[in-house]
Amino acid sequence: MNSLKKKIVVIGGGTGTYTLLSGLKAYSDLIDITAIVTMADSGGSTGRLRDEFGQLPVGDVRMALVALATDVDSQAGLLRELFLYRFTKGDGLMGHNFGNLLLTALADIVGSTGDAIAIASQILRVEGTVIPVTSDNVHLVATYATGEVVVGEHVIDEARAVARDARVVSLAVTSPATINPAAALAIEAADLIVLGPGDLYTSILANCVVDGVAQALRSTTAPLVYVCNLMSRPGQTIGMQAAEYVQALTQYIGRSPDYMIYNQSSVAPELLAKYVREGNHLVLNNYSGHECQVLTRDVVASEAFVAVTGDVVKRSLVRHDSQKLAKVVLELFDIIKSR
Repeated sequence: MNSLKKKIVVIGGGTGTYTLLSGLKAYSDLIDITAIVTMADSGGSTGRLRDEFGQLPVGDVRMALVALATDVDSQAGLLRELFLYRFTKGDGLMGHNFGNLLLTALADIVGSTGDAIAIASQILRVEGTVIPVTSDNVHLVATYATGEVVVGEHVIDEARAVARDARVVSLAVTSPATINPAAALAIEAADLIVLGPGDLYTSILANCVVDGVAQALRSTTAPLVYVCNLMSRPGQTIGMQAAEYVQALTQYIGRSPDYMIYNQSSVAPELLAKYVREGNHLVLNNYSGHECQVLTRDVVASEAFVAVTGDVVKRSLVRHDSQKLAKVVLELFDIIKSR
């Protein structure tokens, strides 16, 4: 490890973390990248494998590994494609992701998810480090303003058990979970910590409700950056704007983000219309506090996300742009230096 490199820790999960890591990888000669990912995933291929094998969920880990995998030659590209491959037919296989199956098999062979991640990192020649936030087996528990309690990340994400305009008032885990010591060390050593992008409750705060994570984020001297959500999420954040997102983060962490990256560019009208029909809305910048400096930049992708065939999990169409977002994150080092 080059001690002169800046250490960036990204905390989250899913496609949001994949997006940012994919962009940051281009600067791996300048920065050391660590991804701390949620272990609460319970939907799709990951959920099925978790139920059948009783292991930690591997979907968010797989996405982070692929994002940081080397792409220097055709062989590396084929490996990345293989880890992303999703079966579209076959009894029992349809909907499963090959990378999830491989990580599950590796964990079964070597005895732990952590060792399986280390082996997969070597196979993919990962340019960074991927760390599960905890080694404890947990599920998310969301309590809504109505008093209703929902268990399971995929149930919360898909808003199947509550009204789409319901608001989460409390997030916790089903059983005690403790921060992975490697994650605690990474946060302590970080020069910059980025929360998101990703769903507020099921990707970002899913990490922060693990015991020890909030404490580590409060103790570190590294600036804390929040990548503000582009759109609201049904059954979680309908009606919330940027200030409310910052407030929620502060509530769970006990510390306000030092910076917030907010998209200033418009979203394609045809995409926005699809969200509006489902009762969603753009997240507006109504933050007027002084604890968090807002950086308004063009960080939205110009094209809609296209789901992989066979993927049964509903995905967001509007996404951040990998390269644009990574450039803003790197820009922060100059901004911090000038303060």
